[in-house]
Amino acid sequence: MLNTIKNLCALPGISGREHAVRDYLIKQLQDAPAIAEIRVDRLGNCIVSLKGRKSAPKKVLFAAHMDEVGGIVTGITEDGYLRFDTVGGMTSDVLFSRTVWVNGHPGVIGGKAVHQCKGEEKTKAPATRSMLIDMGADSKEEARAVVREGDAVTFSPASFSLADGKLCAKALDDRAGCALLLQLARTQPEYDVTLVFTVQEEIGLRGAMTAAFALQPEIAVVVDSTTAADSAGVPSDKQVCRMGEGPVVSFMDRQTMYDPALYTYIRDLAEKNGIPTQTKTMVAGGNDAGAFQRAGEGAYTAAVSLPCRYIHSPSSVLKEQDITNTYRLLEVLLNTLPAWETPV
Repeated sequence: MLNTIKNLCALPGISGREHAVRDYLIKQLQDAPAIAEIRVDRLGNCIVSLKGRKSAPKKVLFAAHMDEVGGIVTGITEDGYLRFDTVGGMTSDVLFSRTVWVNGHPGVIGGKAVHQCKGEEKTKAPATRSMLIDMGADSKEEARAVVREGDAVTFSPASFSLADGKLCAKALDDRAGCALLLQLARTQPEYDVTLVFTVQEEIGLRGAMTAAFALQPEIAVVVDSTTAADSAGVPSDKQVCRMGEGPVVSFMDRQTMYDPALYTYIRDLAEKNGIPTQTKTMVAGGNDAGAFQRAGEGAYTAAVSLPCRYIHSPSSVLKEQDITNTYRLLEVLLNTLPAWETPV
């Protein structure tokens, strides 16, 4: 699965520009044994119906988002530099001096050199609005030959392995989740189930909202990456969740109050099957569950997330052990959740 994750992370796919990711997934799904239908809605969500051995007592959906944080070109200076704005939530400190790609052409996000800075400029990250992308062009005309306003800006596609089974890459949020769902699609599930690869999660859960209204699931499980703050200098009570301790099952975030019965069911099911899990010890962030929970008549929702360091940056980090254990949990849920006795 690591190779699949690396392949997915290497693809460009900011919010609203997910077509390369979607095309890759559809190609990989063609020979999956349980595929009943693959369709793409008008917003760009890829909706996959799996035919199980049995008809499902309840309509269950698993979702992962295809889009990544990045940038979008807003203008070109007379000297050939690109102005840009961010797409998705990022702080300026993860942008300065980073290598980026625009239409297959490399560039560097730059600004005033440190020896030209004065006072607070030397100690603070420059504001995003003061940065420009340098593609090596010497004029507006030269830059415009390969770039125009509205083009996507993505971080360098390079990925590499770190010690102790860790993977570093851009877009692990949420291409790792897409890889997990892709692996589920290659199995023969016990019950009929729907998988949705959503668009535009990073700018407001937009794809999930349209999919939720169209599909009206009774139960929705969102597979995503979430902040692991177990890094140097962070006090233990602020670390939120930790790499190596298994998938993160959330009880609440800024978008969703998760169903307590479903939360308990998943944690207990994992323990019964010898799968380590943890929870998110801070109410923060959000994901597509916020849309699936509130659309139509609502849905019982859960989030099963991968603990990820340096999320929303060009150098996010996941641990292979967590990827394996998250897949183990998802496979158990795939084959049992449609028969779960809901509270109401």
